[in-house]
Amino acid sequence: MKNNEIINLGKSIFGVFFILGTIFLLGGVITRDEVFAGAGYMLIYFGVPANLLCVLSFLIYGIVYRPKFLNCLKAIGILSINIPIAILYTVIGSKLFN
Repeated sequence: MKNNEIINLGKSIFGVFFILGTIFLLGGVITRDEVFAGAGYMLIYFGVPANLLCVLSFLIYGIVYRPKFLNCLKAIGILSINIPIAILYTVIGSKLFN
């Protein structure tokens, strides 16, 4: 895997989960429908293990292929941006639907 492909894969995984979370949050804010809140919580329920699996995969790949380790760490850093965003979205969603 090329160095740019590693970072682009991290950006893509980040983008998918960020866009899904934003869709569920905005859908809940606009419609006040609890289905969006449930979908958002399911995204957290399944998204956290999926992101952790990706982080672990990048870490193992970087350890096995030492020259690509820094790029794997960059991809892990990009994925880590989702953590505070997910916390913020969870707080907003729980305030909205409680």
